[in-house]
Amino acid sequence: MRTNTKLLHGYTVVDSYTGASSVPKYQTSTFKQNELYGETQKYSYTRFGNPTVAALEEGFCTIEDSKYALAYSSGMAAISNVLMLLNAGDHVILPLEVYGGTCQFASEILPKYQIETSFVDMADLAKVEAAIKPNTRLLYLETPSNPLLKVCDIAKIVDLTRNKQILTVADNTFMTALEQQPLALGVDLVLESVTKFINGHSDVVAGLVATNQPELASQLRLLQKNFGAILGIEEAWLVLRGMKTMGLRMEKSVQNAQVLAEFLQNNPKIKHVYYPGLKNHPLADVQRQQAKSGGAVLSFEVYDKATLLKLTQKINLPILAVSLGGVESILSHPATMSHACLTPEERRKQGVTDELLRLSCGIEDTADLLADFKQALL
Repeated sequence: MRTNTKLLHGYTVVDSYTGASSVPKYQTSTFKQNELYGETQKYSYTRFGNPTVAALEEGFCTIEDSKYALAYSSGMAAISNVLMLLNAGDHVILPLEVYGGTCQFASEILPKYQIETSFVDMADLAKVEAAIKPNTRLLYLETPSNPLLKVCDIAKIVDLTRNKQILTVADNTFMTALEQQPLALGVDLVLESVTKFINGHSDVVAGLVATNQPELASQLRLLQKNFGAILGIEEAWLVLRGMKTMGLRMEKSVQNAQVLAEFLQNNPKIKHVYYPGLKNHPLADVQRQQAKSGGAVLSFEVYDKATLLKLTQKINLPILAVSLGGVESILSHPATMSHACLTPEERRKQGVTDELLRLSCGIEDTADLLADFKQALL
């Protein structure tokens, strides 16, 4: 099946008990047990499993083309559970410009468990290789990165870890598996903030982890159950609904991002545009090899604070807000939003300036978005 058909028919979308055309909300904490010593039932307590959440996890497997998938209560729940696969004395390598929440967890939480961290420029393979230590057990990728859209070569980084007992993890939130498939490129675990493009309606907070390795899935299920990082039933149902239109939404959002990136690149009030779909992106060739497009997110830097404030005040269609991946375009200010948990020095080291804006493109008509940016930049 092709993408849009698979999103509608490639997993459990019809209730097997009643024939309802959408999986219902099994809004229960517990399930009646038929026998005390009989055959073990599939469901006993919703923290351990629920039919609505199970249908969603099956859908995640379909999207990611994976054997196993887990639904989490947030993207950070997925990220933190994966990082807790590490043991005391282990070392993890992360991107220099990693998402602020991941950076804070790695910098402030992992050291409490005697886990070492290194932050390197993942676009530079020599630096990645040099950062590997005898106790390195996990290499965490984010490509394109947030918010500077840096690209790393997934396949080549996987090659660096081969036969070294190093897990590779990819945060694929910006691209989704519809545009880029890290598991197919050899990554051990892929995670996404489902809050973003998979759900797509800015009304749910959720996360996922997918893998093809049963042992990893088992370890993560144990962590998820004991940390209580489970997704609620209402949220699972909303994501199941949102996924059905994901293919159509991504196609339009990617189209809008490409057009707006090209427009902003040629506007004299824009200092720089960060988007891997542009020909002058330093790793555009790598992006073309490992992804179907440049994605639906871009960032751009203006020359001064006055231009920044004027643009954010005059823009009409994109909402000024935290997050991304909604049907509406969302304009964010990383320095005060996604990366606010970092110190000014840490942001400067990453290249996140006060004049940087991130745009997640929605499904508005392209001509209307262009006209809005033109008037806001006058």
